[in-house]
Amino acid sequence: MRPFSFVDARREQNGILAGVEARILRWMAARMPDRINSDHLTALGFLAMLAAGGAYALSREDKLFLHLVNGCLLLNWMGDSLDGTLARYRNRLRPRYGFYVDHILDTISMSILLAGLALSDYMSFGVAGLVLIVYFMLCINVYLATYTIGTFKISFGRLSPTELRLLLAVGNLVLLFQPTVRLMGGSYRLFDVGGMVAVILMTGILIATTIQNIQFLYSAERLP
Repeated sequence: MRPFSFVDARREQNGILAGVEARILRWMAARMPDRINSDHLTALGFLAMLAAGGAYALSREDKLFLHLVNGCLLLNWMGDSLDGTLARYRNRLRPRYGFYVDHILDTISMSILLAGLALSDYMSFGVAGLVLIVYFMLCINVYLATYTIGTFKISFGRLSPTELRLLLAVGNLVLLFQPTVRLMGGSYRLFDVGGMVAVILMTGILIATTIQNIQFLYSAERLP
């Protein structure tokens, strides 16, 4: 492959917990043993998400595995969030490598997580598939905007992956006591309802950001 000029995209993170999270991650990076590097943390985050998918599948037989899911989500947060912070703290940045590896692994791990959730029977296969499709569409939009606009949006509105992990963990705890909800006279899986709400919100974000990006790019490259 021929070399080319590369400019790292500006990161945009406006999550509710962004400020607190950044301080915690910097504190952890400063105390991380030298023998542990960003690649180790990336692997930890990936393996933790695969384990979360497996724990979801096992929770079909024993709902206590939902606690293991939450433990895996914590490890995933640590690996997925701390790898970049550690690289920046140690000035060991590989922006192209890090961006590509992080997001191709996210694609695989999210597929496994939702497959495990569907196998758990806490979410139907149809809803899990729809969540995954809309999630991938949103990711594609983010990656295209990163390339064409130069801004990498980690959060939308006030929600980032950290807040989403926290919401999922809380939902897992609720599942222990109330796996179904009643709406309009019918009984539905709690996570089917939550999944459809997520689909609606992600679709709205996708439409709004697509319009915004098209308007920006049209203005930036207006023909004479």
